[in-house]
Amino acid sequence: MKQSEIKDLSAAQLQENLSQAKKTYADLKMAHAISPIENPLQIRSLRRTVARLATELTKREVQ
Repeated sequence: MKQSEIKDLSAAQLQENLSQAKKTYADLKMAHAISPIENPLQIRSLRRTVARLATELTKREVQ
């Protein structure tokens, strides 16, 4: 998910997307630990998406 897309979301949507992305990230990490997944770069991109969502949510809380 791109930063421009993230800025357009509401706070509730950010929270929902963040929890969904965290769950997907945990599932992907577990699947990769058991047997290597086809595209391990998915883990990196998902981790960065989680960080982007969390950063935007924190930035909105501060303002």
